[in-house]
Amino acid sequence: MAWLDKERTYAASGFNRWLVPPAALAIHLCIGMAYGFSVFWLPLSKMVGIPCAKNTPIWTELFATQCDWRVSSLGWTFTLFFIFLGSAAALFGGWLEHAGPRKAGVVAAFCWAGGLLISAWGIAVHQLWLIWLGSGVIGGIGLGLGYISPVSTLVKWFPDRRGMATGMAIMGFGGGAMIGSPLAVFLMNHFGRGASSPGVWQTFVVLGIVYFLFMMGGALGYRVPAPDWRPHGWVPLARGHNVMITQGHVHVKEALKTPQFWLIWMVLTMNVSAGIGILGMSSPLLQEIFAGKLIGADTVFNALTPDQKKAIAVVAGGFTGLLSLFNIMGRFFWASLSDRIGRKTTYAIFFMVGIVLYSSATTLGHMGHLALFVLAFCIILSMYGGSFATVPAYLADIFGTQMVGAIHGRLLTAWSTAGILGPVVVNYLREANLAAGVPTAQLYDKTMTYLVAMLVLGLLCNLLVRPVNPKHFMSEGELEQERRLAHEKALTQTTTAQQGANGMVPSSSALKLVLAWAVVSVPLMWGIMVTLGKAWGLFR
Repeated sequence: MAWLDKERTYAASGFNRWLVPPAALAIHLCIGMAYGFSVFWLPLSKMVGIPCAKNTPIWTELFATQCDWRVSSLGWTFTLFFIFLGSAAALFGGWLEHAGPRKAGVVAAFCWAGGLLISAWGIAVHQLWLIWLGSGVIGGIGLGLGYISPVSTLVKWFPDRRGMATGMAIMGFGGGAMIGSPLAVFLMNHFGRGASSPGVWQTFVVLGIVYFLFMMGGALGYRVPAPDWRPHGWVPLARGHNVMITQGHVHVKEALKTPQFWLIWMVLTMNVSAGIGILGMSSPLLQEIFAGKLIGADTVFNALTPDQKKAIAVVAGGFTGLLSLFNIMGRFFWASLSDRIGRKTTYAIFFMVGIVLYSSATTLGHMGHLALFVLAFCIILSMYGGSFATVPAYLADIFGTQMVGAIHGRLLTAWSTAGILGPVVVNYLREANLAAGVPTAQLYDKTMTYLVAMLVLGLLCNLLVRPVNPKHFMSEGELEQERRLAHEKALTQTTTAQQGANGMVPSSSALKLVLAWAVVSVPLMWGIMVTLGKAWGLFR
């Protein structure tokens, strides 16, 4: 399949670079459904009608057909997502640099969509191990490849706006659940025929087909620029203007030997651990702190009636949706802002503002300030999303652009670590406080202290980041060899001469640009409207 080769993906002289972000968004909006998988857990846990015994070993439950799966067992799929996302990104990041984003995007489409189809089979025959294998393992590999596939390409197409470009793409990963979750609920309602047949496997099949088509469209839309391509009229800033932006290139293997890589690894781990811990517990956190106040009743959580608990759960669902929206917006806002104020400064803001908000959040809750409490967590989640979107540009500044995709892939092991560390800390402390008899409204006071400690550690690591020692840069010969391995073409005078203002080429395909953006923006706007509708219940 020569049409997948990187040599076939080089942009012609009339190519408009603004066609690349919607291609990346098409992939990220699909794989972002990983955040929305919790909508399947309750329907899947009631299909048989006979719960598995509490002492059933997990390895027995993997093959059980005569009892219902536990939600905690299904939830391991979510953990597998991020373990294999980080592992695949780390293992295949170097291959992606040589094979190109199109081939990586196509493989991601087959893995993510194929994983959903395998999971559908597992649901139909009631085999949990097939769900873990399909969505968790194979789908997780698709997540990793799909996530990093556009990073290096976007950084090279937008050397003048690195943060904004990666923010636009990675915004889609945060937005995928806003589209996928309500769509999945609609499909389950359409296909469902009662508790024993909730329509989940049919939903997985439909989503697998739709996501495959979208991801293939995105992958085939990728184009890469020639080496050292620059937008017309743009001149890189001299090193003295911003010492944190390197003029050299560091090989991925050499990057792992630098303190800068591990400092940024810790920066991402600490910020994401704190954020993902809150994201995973956002619904119970709001319900247990505010309890009856969410529905106008001055009642503690444990004194609520079953109907009242259902009512506040609906309100808390709106809170979770609002956090997801700020997670998305933060990815674009903070990454774009980092182009102006620098990546190191942006992360310093994340940590310093985060320390203040995490420290004061539960106090705001105890004082009954719902609006301020919600605002605090919306800002926190915007910085959580902004952390993901800003880090590729941070790496490009520190290590150069030649192998930024591979370096970013290795760095995403921080996400895998945070995906375990954050929820474990939050869940363990909550259970420990419950066992100790702590009042429900105060369950998270000590938790916030631990999360603040994580942010302090992340802030210190960020302050220690310095420019890379030039001894780590590739020599001219090593850089030329790497470019040969990456099948890179030389920049031609014709290509340079035909660039239009702001790096865009005058093109007759304006309709193509409008359609490309419409394909990704219309479903995204639909997801935003649905989320805002649910969030409105917080303040009615």
